[in-house]
Amino acid sequence: MTNFIYKNFNSNRKYAFRWELLGNLDIGRPNLGPLTRLENYRLMQFTFRDVLEQEFGTEKTDELFYRAGKLAGNAFYQHLISDPKDFNDLVRQLQGLMRDLSMGILRIEQAELESGIIVLTVSEDLDCSGLPETGDEICVYDEGFLCALFENFTGKPFNVKEIDCWCTGDRTCRFLAKMVSMG
Repeated sequence: MTNFIYKNFNSNRKYAFRWELLGNLDIGRPNLGPLTRLENYRLMQFTFRDVLEQEFGTEKTDELFYRAGKLAGNAFYQHLISDPKDFNDLVRQLQGLMRDLSMGILRIEQAELESGIIVLTVSEDLDCSGLPETGDEICVYDEGFLCALFENFTGKPFNVKEIDCWCTGDRTCRFLAKMVSMG
């Protein structure tokens, strides 16, 4: 039955993402519920990264994680964000959702929407808070996720780059979001 559902969703792909793949956790996990330990998320994330990097190299792996983050950010926005009235309302909703879902603590440091510049931090994030210093920014998935949120809100393309990371010695992840000029 499960393969039938996936194959009929998109006949060319077995695992095309759709929100319904998150499942009904009340039915599926009546005893354990929706929560798991962060180590489980990181175990999955970093083993995927390792296998993908061995197969495709670091640059392609980062590209794939960015794209996956954008896919997740699009779905998150469409299913969980309630028609924000303005940027402050978007930020308020994101802060609440990210805290409630234990994704991290979002703070806006700078928002110049006219020029398309947003600087934000995510503390206690899923990807790297508490990891050893490696000298590399590693939150590429988060870059794509945040990119999709801003693109959905503004209707304009963005690039998002992590500029500070726990793994580079900072104690919060800082991101620079820039609107892409179309000219």
